[in-house]
Amino acid sequence: MKSAYELAMERLQKQSPSVQLTDEQRREIAEIDSQYKAKIAERELLLEDQIRREHSSGNMAEIDQLRKQLSSELRRLSEEAEQKKEKIRQKKIG
Repeated sequence: MKSAYELAMERLQKQSPSVQLTDEQRREIAEIDSQYKAKIAERELLLEDQIRREHSSGNMAEIDQLRKQLSSELRRLSEEAEQKKEKIRQKKIG
């Protein structure tokens, strides 16, 4: 008898089979991860510094705007990275 987990995993595998990546694809994905982690860290540092400066001057409206900007930019960068990695995953092997 198979467990519910095993049955669910079999159905999932049939719906969208896992992709075997080549070493080159893994390397490219790791490079994208590295690049985007650096970009994200850079934006976080810059905007967090601006938020601290605005906080010390008491400009709450600007703080809210900067936090929204930070959230938006982090989301955009993450989505951009995922799109690039998905293109690599979709490349034909061989």
